[in-house]
Amino acid sequence: MHSDDASTPLDETLEALDTIVRAGKVRYIGVSNFLAYRLARALGRADVRNLTRFVSIQPRYNLLFREIERELLPLAKEEGLGVIPYNPLAGGLLTGKHSLTQGPTAGTRFTLGAAAERYQERYWRDREFNTVEELRTVAEFAGLSLTTLAVAWVLANPIITAPIIGASRPEQLTDTLKAIELKLDDSLKQKLDDITAEYRRGDSLR
Repeated sequence: MHSDDASTPLDETLEALDTIVRAGKVRYIGVSNFLAYRLARALGRADVRNLTRFVSIQPRYNLLFREIERELLPLAKEEGLGVIPYNPLAGGLLTGKHSLTQGPTAGTRFTLGAAAERYQERYWRDREFNTVEELRTVAEFAGLSLTTLAVAWVLANPIITAPIIGASRPEQLTDTLKAIELKLDDSLKQKLDDITAEYRRGDSLR
């Protein structure tokens, strides 16, 4: 399910998905863009009614969007769900190729089709660009591309199964795939965590 349809009773949705699985048309079911409480409720209802359970969650997750660390990721860990996040590069902002003053680079998620406005609403702000510059400095000091560092940070979270990466040209995969072999040391990961702590949103000191 790409998104949560709050206008449809959850039990009805689960029954429909269970029917499809039992008919052999689908092997497993998963969700994307679900709030933690809705996913928890869906898992509970499936258990109570002996219906097919969701086995994976596909959330947005990157250095500029860390809200899921507070509730969704702990839920996924406790329930044994696969976590396959999208947007590990924040639509390309974490490659460092965009400029706030010059506007979005043509032919990217920030300019193409109906998604352009959504991506600009998500990330196109002074705060995000300032953070990218801080991260770029860390990457350069570590001798890494910002792209590699950003994907490696996502992979460093033990709850993450695998991030979804994309490329419009084969050469764009070079720095992305280097992240697979990169193990962030604790001090480097801590720097990234500290720089982007505010993107967890709503965390208290207790």
